[in-house]
Amino acid sequence: MAVILNGKVNGIDDSKRLTKRKREVLFDILMNGQHDVGISIVSPKEIDSLGIQEANYKAMLEAILKLKSRPDLVLVDGYHLRGAPCEVWRIIKGDRKSATIGAASIIAKVTRDRIMEEMDKIYPGYGFAKHKGYATKEHLMALERLGPSPIHRLSFAPLSNRVENDLFNSKELCREG
Repeated sequence: MAVILNGKVNGIDDSKRLTKRKREVLFDILMNGQHDVGISIVSPKEIDSLGIQEANYKAMLEAILKLKSRPDLVLVDGYHLRGAPCEVWRIIKGDRKSATIGAASIIAKVTRDRIMEEMDKIYPGYGFAKHKGYATKEHLMALERLGPSPIHRLSFAPLSNRVENDLFNSKELCREG
């Protein structure tokens, strides 16, 4: 996600430090059209192919290019971003230090949570709406019981470790192209 704030937005912080309700309110404010927002989503298949780090770089660069105006400077939370169309400053814990990075973290978290809530309807039984795809005990138990869904990354560590160790026994890995 990439954000250019065109005015002050009160309450922005690291998305992990905000309640779901506060994130939703801020998301609506950020997406109201006053601010410039670029959103990029990388598929599970691309993540498996590129690796999580390269997929993150790809998403960040695509999000920057989707902004309506070209920034002169990009602030990035902890990453060394190569290939940006302008100067890049790496800021450790940037989502707590920079309003634009915090805004991007809020948009990313709300967008991902909403996608996972939709995936929960399409692939019931995994608990995506609850754990949002993180490796919780419930999620790992669903993977053991159901095997991976078409949206699971085969490179997802708990899954790749289990596949390598043949913990799914005779269950076939289901992936859609």
